[in-house]
Amino acid sequence: MTFQSKLVLCLFFCVSYFGSASATDYYFHPQSGNDQNSGTSHSQAFQTLEKVKSMILQPGDRILLAGGEIFKGSLELKGFKGDAENPLKVDSYYPQGNKGNKLALIEAEGYLNGILIEGSSHIQLRNLEITADGYGDQAPEGDMRVGIMIRAKGNKGVKGITLDRLKLHRIFFEEKGIQRSVEEVKSANGTQKYGWGIRIMNQTESEMIEDIEILNSSISDLSHTGIKLTGNMSQNIRSVTIRGNEILHTGGPGIQMSGVKFVHVKDNTVSHSGSDDDGRKWGRGSGLWTWSSSMVLIEHNKFMYANGPGDSAGAHIDFNCDNIVLQYNFSAYNAGGFAEILGNNYNCAYRYNISVNDGHRVKGQDGAFQEGKIFWLSGYQGNQKERKGPVNSYFYNNTIYVSEDIVAKIAIDNRSKGILIANNIFHIMGKSELVAGDQYRPDDDTQGSMDRVIFENNLFLKADSWPRLAMIQDTNPIFGQAAFQNAGGLKAEDYIPINRKYVQEGKAINYIPGDEFGLIYGLEMEKDFLGNTISGKPGVGAIKFVENQK
Repeated sequence: MTFQSKLVLCLFFCVSYFGSASATDYYFHPQSGNDQNSGTSHSQAFQTLEKVKSMILQPGDRILLAGGEIFKGSLELKGFKGDAENPLKVDSYYPQGNKGNKLALIEAEGYLNGILIEGSSHIQLRNLEITADGYGDQAPEGDMRVGIMIRAKGNKGVKGITLDRLKLHRIFFEEKGIQRSVEEVKSANGTQKYGWGIRIMNQTESEMIEDIEILNSSISDLSHTGIKLTGNMSQNIRSVTIRGNEILHTGGPGIQMSGVKFVHVKDNTVSHSGSDDDGRKWGRGSGLWTWSSSMVLIEHNKFMYANGPGDSAGAHIDFNCDNIVLQYNFSAYNAGGFAEILGNNYNCAYRYNISVNDGHRVKGQDGAFQEGKIFWLSGYQGNQKERKGPVNSYFYNNTIYVSEDIVAKIAIDNRSKGILIANNIFHIMGKSELVAGDQYRPDDDTQGSMDRVIFENNLFLKADSWPRLAMIQDTNPIFGQAAFQNAGGLKAEDYIPINRKYVQEGKAINYIPGDEFGLIYGLEMEKDFLGNTISGKPGVGAIKFVENQK
């Protein structure tokens, strides 16, 4: 091998190991920068986000925005193709070496997006703040305003995008002062113009959006949904992780996904979705909901204080889904309820969750057009279709607490096929009531009949904790007091059971008769809500009895 060949080979391996040899750091400062500078040092920083449009970026490059400074406008990244080893990075930097705690702020008032990623791959956004409060002095163009928009375009898909440690807040399309009509909140998703936190959209027929991470970020005070994924019926958004985020006071849902596959939602806190504390907010929304989605695992999240006259559960499964599993979630004070599975859904589950005072909404009060419910199976699959299913719904080892001043309501469409309800604690202090499923129109109880039902070994505080008029009844109920450590509290540990007699012996969870698939992660669980090991048969409720457990 010649010297020249050895040199070329060495350069090849060096670039592969250490990153792109041509990678460049580009600095931006809105006060001291100038777009005629080279941008390659603090003293030669660029000034505006508009400059990015004319730059030819390479894999491994970094766009560094001065921390604590305000950048007015929109950052657009279109058609960039990085690679997994050398992504394009956008981050805050600190000119004086003082890291402090202030992020670079993109103020996108009047712009369509704070950041737009379109037809691009392998980009990382970290340590940035975004606001977009109305349109200010600019014309109110477009149909929505978005903190971060990620979308496929034409024949260009999107792959390998990471959003980490971001702060998005005060995102509204309209200026302050408007008040939406009460009819607007009755529409399925709103008909007017709103502000959104993070939107991932794929309206192409052939391209994919995949390998997306949304991590450790704060999203708050905006007029519609915090994180929204919108794919098509072929589920062309795939392999998405949403983890460690805090989503607060959104006018719509906290997290919503449609047309997606292979999504993991973990360790998020969603509180006060459906907020109506600003007239620009929609005022309705579950903490999370899925539609036309497949293979979604939702675990170890908190869903609290969802508000709205309809829906607005902690987390619900809308129609046309399969293999949606909710486990180890803490759900509390959500107006619409705890467990909600609508029509044409297959093999979905709520297991090892804790629910506290969910479903407190009363139809007809304060504009509510739906009852709140702790448990709801509905065959609704759209206004133009006959009711169908859901099919093979698993509901086991949940702990449900409802205080005396709330009527615990359930609704079960008799078209439901395949139901397992076992090892749950229904700690209903007051009354329980059977109500009609009321998704736009009540279920027709004269049609269909439920079959393949396993309903047994649930602990009820009283004989009437489950409505006597319900078509299905526990065939082997347990009645008694679990003796929680602090019933009514808002910590998982408050629902540690003390009374061994009623909670130690659960039943093994088996396939619903006629179901050959079960659940995507299996039926048996290795851990309870608090991480206690489950050996042999499970207990009753979300937390197993452990001697001297505190």
